Amino acid sequence: MQRIVIVTPAAAGARSGNRHTALRWASLLRGAGHRVRVVAQWQGEPCDTMVALHARRSHGSIVRFRQERPGKRLVVVLTGTDLYRDLPGSADARQSLQLADRVVVLQEAALRELGDAIRRKARVVYQSADPKLRHAPPDGRFRVAVIGHLRGEKDPMRTALALEHLRADQVEVVHLGAALDPAIGAEAQRWMAREPRYRWLGSVTHSRALAWLARSHLLVVSSVMEGGANVIAEAVRVGTPVIASRVSGNIGMLGRDYPGYFPLYDEKRLARLLERAASDRRFYRALKQKVSKRRRLFAPAAERKALIAAIR
Repeated sequence: MQRIVIVTPAAAGARSGNRHTALRWASLLRGAGHRVRVVAQWQGEPCDTMVALHARRSHGSIVRFRQERPGKRLVVVLTGTDLYRDLPGSADARQSLQLADRVVVLQEAALRELGDAIRRKARVVYQSADPKLRHAPPDGRFRVAVIGHLRGEKDPMRTALALEHLRADQVEVVHLGAALDPAIGAEAQRWMAREPRYRWLGSVTHSRALAWLARSHLLVVSSVMEGGANVIAEAVRVGTPVIASRVSGNIGMLGRDYPGYFPLYDEKRLARLLERAASDRRFYRALKQKVSKRRRLFAPAAERKALIAAIR
C-alpha cells in the first residue's frame, strides 16, 4: 500500500479532462489498496509517490516535491497542451520531465514527441471508459455528435462549417459543451439561427453526454491538439465510430491505419467524410470494425494495470 498524492491544476468542481483523469485514477488506485489524495498543489503532505498532471502548470509542486522528498517517487503526466504546445517553449515543462522518475503519456503517438532520455522512462497509460450503453443511433436521419467545451484548442465549430459543404439533408449535428470562450458560444448561436441541421445544447451532465454519444451515428473530434481524448475512449467503448482531425493525439488513440481522419482545419474534407459515412454502408462498417478492434485498449482493467505498473 502506498500513500499517493495526485496533483492536478484543475481545481475541485472543474469539468476539465485533467480533473476527470485525476478523479478516475484516484478511484482505480484506491481499488488497488492505495491511499490517495487529489490536490491542486502539493503543500508538503506526507506521501510515497506524487503523480503530477501537466508538466508546466504543476511545475511548482514538482520542484518542491523533488527538493523536500528526494527519495520518493515522482510521476509526471503529459497532457495535450503540455506535449504539443508547452514543451518546445517552456523551460519549466522540460525541467519537470527531467526531475521525474517516470513520465506517463496518454496515447502511443506521444512517445514520438519525446527525446531519447525522456522516452526511456516514459510509459503509455490509455484512459479508460466503462459506459453501460450500447450504440443505438436513430433511424431516418444521420446524427453526428460533437462533444467538448467550446475553446480554441478543440476547433469546435469545424463540423458546423462542414455543413455548408454537405448536401445531405438527413445529416444533423448535435453539439454538446459549455462556451468556455464566449465568442465561440456566440458563433454557435448564430449557426443555430441559420442552419437547421445544427443544434448546440450547451453544457450537459456527463451521463447525458454519453446518452447522446450512444444515440449518434458518429462522433467528430476536430481538436488542434489532444493528449488523449477521453471522449474517444468513451466512443470506442460504446461502439460509436469517430471522425477525427489528423493530429498526433487522435492518431495515438485510433491507430495509424484508421480510415476516418481529415486534415486539420479542413471542413471540406470533413464534409466529404461525413457524406461518405452517411451514404456508403461499406465505409461506415469499416469505421465500426476499426473502432471495435481498439475497444480493449480503453477498458478500466487495462488502464488500472498500466497505471499501477507506471508508478511501481
